[in-house]
Amino acid sequence: MRFALLSAAGLLALTGATPAQAAASYAPLPPHNPYAGPDGTATMHGDTGSSDATPLPGPGAGSLTSHRTALASACPTVLVGGDGFPVALCTAIFGLTPTVHLLDPSTGESLAELPIAKGSLLGGVYAYLDDRDRLVAVDGERTLLRIAHRRTTSGDWELYVDSALPLTGAVPDGDAVTGISPDWQGRVWFATGGGVVGTANDRTGSVRSLALPAGEKIANSISTSPTGTAVATTHATYLLTATADGTPQVAWRQAYDRGPGRKPGQLSWGTGSTPTFFGPGTGIDYLTIVDNAAPTVSLLVYRAASGEQVCSVAVLQSGGSGSENSPIAAGNSVFIAGTYGYPYPKLPDDAGASVPTSGTFSGGLSRVDVRADGSGCDLKWDNKVRSAAVPRLSTADGLIHTVIRNPVVPGTNSTSVLDPYSYGEVDPETGKVVRTKYLGAGFVFDSLQMAGTIAPGRVVLQGTTTGVLRITAQ
Repeated sequence: MRFALLSAAGLLALTGATPAQAAASYAPLPPHNPYAGPDGTATMHGDTGSSDATPLPGPGAGSLTSHRTALASACPTVLVGGDGFPVALCTAIFGLTPTVHLLDPSTGESLAELPIAKGSLLGGVYAYLDDRDRLVAVDGERTLLRIAHRRTTSGDWELYVDSALPLTGAVPDGDAVTGISPDWQGRVWFATGGGVVGTANDRTGSVRSLALPAGEKIANSISTSPTGTAVATTHATYLLTATADGTPQVAWRQAYDRGPGRKPGQLSWGTGSTPTFFGPGTGIDYLTIVDNAAPTVSLLVYRAASGEQVCSVAVLQSGGSGSENSPIAAGNSVFIAGTYGYPYPKLPDDAGASVPTSGTFSGGLSRVDVRADGSGCDLKWDNKVRSAAVPRLSTADGLIHTVIRNPVVPGTNSTSVLDPYSYGEVDPETGKVVRTKYLGAGFVFDSLQMAGTIAPGRVVLQGTTTGVLRITAQ
């Protein structure tokens, strides 16, 4: 199998841009949240605005290498604190127990692990690192945890619960927290699968909540900015703020087209997006999601402060038109990855049947730009790149980094347990794949539409169904 390799100089010649120009094209990123860890590595989607962009560069020029840390777990969340240590929140293949791993920054091997109480399939997936490098997550017993790491007297590393705050008074029995994010007052916002949003102040023990309209579920994470907290339910997009005591209140609500049912390659009936803040002025001028319209989904862009819709643009027209992924957004540009037909080994218990009942994974990436005067949006390009991960845009190297799932039979849209996977770099100006590196084939390398993280030192950390890949250049 032959893979294209371009040097950094060749890549810049191809794009016609210098690194400084590439970075300037996708700026600014959302403002730094003082209660979160480093931008680009503090949350699954990079920052609390969920930009899926990072100021850190990916692997540089040179021969790419990869190393797999086998953890017998699916690892959707791999974060890196200010101390440089990666922290992964994984779900064990056997028993489905959420487990936190502290990884060696140099090798990716697990230094310590800590199981936490099991909840729903999506419960325990979303977490973030706070400003003290503690993993903040909600376990299956509906307790808000801050998990820290330290060396023991013997010199080994250990993970431990530094603080715990029960949310049982706000999260009903049978419900589970799906998304959390800190606000600019230091409170932790949370959202549940059953449609409850709330704030938790673990300094005072105060927990406040609001139930959204009956029938609206929350299947993705949430995003925070100085403007407010963004939540996408299975029916509508919300911006919420809080009263002085932390009680959530709705600033605006915008319904979207949720289609006739859950599409193949999605985990719920509705948007698959974690709502994303972006914009050329403050980095939070706009808010965006992808709807679930049939047969073709649309990118929806709103003014974050008012909820006024800026545009609705049909996307993922070349490949399968459906997305379970949060958009990448930076400056005026938004990038959407298609997941239509992606074969997940397990779905949430309440996912329901898909409409249609099956579909093939043809992939797809689209770029949409908001016009400079804010009068609307334009589709810039649309392709069939078969991204098998939530892509990450580096504003430092001007590339989109992802994993590509190739079919065993070239030229088809079939998927099988023997499929080969490659690390891929995509030129955001054209949508073309400019460099790849073969990672391996089969189930153990399936990145399962999970987000990768670019760590300091030009290292890509990518969760898979069985552990974490560490991709570097020599």
